[in-house]
Amino acid sequence: MTNTTSEPHNDSIFKEAIVVFSLAVLAAVLIKLPSIFGYDLDQNENLYFRNMSFFALPLVTAYFAWKRELKTKTILFLTIPFLMALTFANIYPFEQHADTEVLLALHLPVTLWLLVGIAFSGRQWRQSNERMNFIRFYGESFIYYVLIALGGGVLSGFMALIFGTIDIDIEPFFESWLLPCGATGAIIIAVWLAEIRSNLAANFAPVLAKLFSPLFAIMLITFLGVMAFTGKELITDREVLIAFDLLLIVVLALLLYSISARNSEDTPGVFDVIQVVLVVSALIADAVALLGISERIAEFGFTPNRVAALGLNLILLVNLIWSVVLYIRFLRGKSSFSVLEKWQTGYLTVYAAWGAIVVIVFPLLFGFE
Repeated sequence: MTNTTSEPHNDSIFKEAIVVFSLAVLAAVLIKLPSIFGYDLDQNENLYFRNMSFFALPLVTAYFAWKRELKTKTILFLTIPFLMALTFANIYPFEQHADTEVLLALHLPVTLWLLVGIAFSGRQWRQSNERMNFIRFYGESFIYYVLIALGGGVLSGFMALIFGTIDIDIEPFFESWLLPCGATGAIIIAVWLAEIRSNLAANFAPVLAKLFSPLFAIMLITFLGVMAFTGKELITDREVLIAFDLLLIVVLALLLYSISARNSEDTPGVFDVIQVVLVVSALIADAVALLGISERIAEFGFTPNRVAALGLNLILLVNLIWSVVLYIRFLRGKSSFSVLEKWQTGYLTVYAAWGAIVVIVFPLLFGFE
């Protein structure tokens, strides 16, 4: 007997695949569009860098707007910030190698990421569980993107090997076409794979969280212990501070991913204790970084990078302090896990707001330097 119930589902998947691959091709075209007007990547790295958010994120937002059947009013609400961001990214007369230009390019995706989340959640964005679903989805999309990148790397290696046997150098093709177009289009594909295979991808979340949370906790504790034992001075080197902030961002992402992978109805367990240790370690590390940044400001004065780092670490400090409080209250049975979820998902708007401040205000404040 023929199963006719699966046919509509297969038809919808096929239709969606056409839309997604069309968007992926469009993303690949957009990344090469500036070169058509004479702005090659090699000679206009800054132009590409500050506009990197607009090659894929608007298309991801468009995909969710189509998939969730968002109303025209909501689509307009999402479109206007993208157009404003595009304007600010290109209207400022940045000096060559300006710090504010780099900060704009790095912070712009943070703010636009929130718009993608609104499109993903549709009318339910104000619900904390939907925001947490988006965090989980974002992590799963990243996993798929890494897998696609690994597969693409293997494919590229074999292509180079095969064409090398007939004395054809395809490295220029890799650098000019395959790498930029493939990396941009793969974002759309990764998002789609996470969307249609959410049940399978969800299995990754608890495994990765339980694997990396203890490892990062051990690393932070070891670092802080060695620093205290050796009596090393506070971190004041610029490159080290940047690396340290990146580490704290990774730890925060791991915390969010761990929370999203946990069943809020489960009782406290060993993994929750590990999470508290991780957050406390990150809190102490953030305090060390803040002291290091303060020393640099006191010695060398205010610059765009130092103010951006100071603001980010202060935001992280508030997030981590209250996260520790809520997690300990949960372990003691005085609060539910959902309270911690609401705090973390609600705090996403703070990061987006800070990103917007850096993008819009910093170039004006520091004179495009």
